[in-house]
Amino acid sequence: MRVALLTEGGYPYTHGESVVWCDRLVRGLSGHGFEVYALSRSRRQEEAGWLGAALPAHVRRVRTARLWGPARPARTGGRGGPAGRRQAFARRFDAHFEELARAVCAPDEADAAGRPAVGASPGRGPAEDRFAEGLYGLADLAAEYGDLTAALCSEQTVRLLEAACRAPGAPRAVRTARVADLLAVAERLERALRPLSLDWHLPSPRGEDTGLARVDLCHAVGGGVAALPGLLARRLHGTPLLLTEYGVRLREHYLSGLAGLLDPAGGAPRAGSAAVRALLGSFQRRLATEAYRTADLITPGNTHTRGWQVRCGAARERLRTVYPGMDSARLLHVPEDDGEPVANPLLVWVGPLTPAKDPANLLHAFAEIRRVRPTARLLVVETRPGAGGDYGYAAHYRALADRLAPPPHDPAVPPPVVFERLGGPAAPTLAEVYAGASVVLLSSAVEGFPPSLVEAMFCGRATVSTDTGAVREVIGGTGLVVPPGDPRALAEAALALLADSGRRARLGAAARARAAELFTVEQNVTAFRGIYLELMSRHPVRGGADRVTERAPRPFERTAESAGLPEAPAGPDATGPRTAGPGSTMPDTVLPGTAAPPPAPGGSGAATTAPRRVPSWARDPAAAARVPDRRTETARGATPVAAGAGPASGGWEGAPE
Repeated sequence: MRVALLTEGGYPYTHGESVVWCDRLVRGLSGHGFEVYALSRSRRQEEAGWLGAALPAHVRRVRTARLWGPARPARTGGRGGPAGRRQAFARRFDAHFEELARAVCAPDEADAAGRPAVGASPGRGPAEDRFAEGLYGLADLAAEYGDLTAALCSEQTVRLLEAACRAPGAPRAVRTARVADLLAVAERLERALRPLSLDWHLPSPRGEDTGLARVDLCHAVGGGVAALPGLLARRLHGTPLLLTEYGVRLREHYLSGLAGLLDPAGGAPRAGSAAVRALLGSFQRRLATEAYRTADLITPGNTHTRGWQVRCGAARERLRTVYPGMDSARLLHVPEDDGEPVANPLLVWVGPLTPAKDPANLLHAFAEIRRVRPTARLLVVETRPGAGGDYGYAAHYRALADRLAPPPHDPAVPPPVVFERLGGPAAPTLAEVYAGASVVLLSSAVEGFPPSLVEAMFCGRATVSTDTGAVREVIGGTGLVVPPGDPRALAEAALALLADSGRRARLGAAARARAAELFTVEQNVTAFRGIYLELMSRHPVRGGADRVTERAPRPFERTAESAGLPEAPAGPDATGPRTAGPGSTMPDTVLPGTAAPPPAPGGSGAATTAPRRVPSWARDPAAAARVPDRRTETARGATPVAAGAGPASGGWEGAPE
């Protein structure tokens, strides 16, 4: 089958979210053809390069669009043409954007138990219905008239936002929005809604199925903006939508203060007022709710993420937890704890030095441990340097360590606390780090799925962790859990394991067995292989008898595995060889804000009901052979770029970093 992988800020770029997971999934499901539709978040991400030649051969197309940089409006039906057409566009845009803005500014109708308000549609509230009507209305408008950038950047958009904020019943934080706040929100909304103006989900001007119109399944990695193309494809073509989340975007928004704490080089607004945070948070929540309630199946990475999704409107019967797979080959060869007493125990902590990981809690706990076990040492291994921004966190924690556990005066004696970046002399590899650990500590105040904890489990090490996020679910009964922000409890649990070497060894062995059962790449890929086939079994062949072929196909006469996808060059649609490296730009780059070909006469460009379609694995082989499988497609006037070349002429240029 053909699978469209929808990403935001990740694969197929070399840096970003879920890059490794997506690559393992695509490589593991080599029996299917993949098309990647990627939304990039920053200039830095694009300049870091993309996987290019490293993409598997069955990745048949890669298309990208930017969610960063200033908009460059294109001429569309809303800006040029007859006066009547311009007026019709303005009238419809105002109506649809007003619906969306009022939904964003509306209070949450759900009560404390999460039940929708009286009078709401089944599974929806009035605000959710209004948001969906406005969102899909704007999508229909973009399909008929072209790019919405000019309208979304207009003064009228700010006026509509202001009117929605001042409407009766709007929350207090929204009512206090100033002009600067409204401008910041309008800028952010314009970027988030750029996928509506892309032609990924639209048929070609000749009426052929292209892009998302011809795939059998859309797999969105995230419930935010990445899911927008999948929502439109499902509405227009009935394409089933699978949504996978290993970190809830709405939760990340609340934690990071999206309006003001993001790196300005990445293109985010600097305004950080309560009104901006409230408006953007509401937009993220409404979009997540629409994605959760529309997706055919949702696969959270743990029950912690699952709880967020249920609270945002996901139906429990369409949720299935699939743990993320981790490469265990490099860790399983680490010898297990031999159960012998250790005179000079080594405690290990692995992670980025950010406040969310609470290294201060770790250092205070280690000071307590040193009072009982003076020979104990602590190795702090920093991963992803600079993940928390240039705020001096690393220097602050080093100074705190020197104060709580002063280094000895004799330079020949090793210090009690050692900070080392992964790959440095004291921490060359994770396997070597965990091999020397007596106990592995996790001190996080905020946590989602804890990868460092799973790595320690693969190495057969006993762990002491704070009870945050999915920690309790991950370790089961194979480690100790303490309350977050309690250094004394963390120290006491670590001392208990150091004092009982037999218990420490038993917990480590149980942890390794649990990790090998639940968190391997193989179990993850196997789960999604079954999910793909299950979703296709729910969507049998539609419209087969209406096609002009020698005979109508029968459902499932050709399985997905035996579909025999046509041979094609590896990677995305490009006329030249694929290269990767800093500054490389993907071929077939889609730049938002460019003009679209006019739709066929009499068509609005977006249907309200899904037409009947035929999955690729059930199409007539002879007919399929007559249609070239790989074409260099250009979205709405964007110029294709050869691999390794710079940005296309006329493309958007973002703010310098």
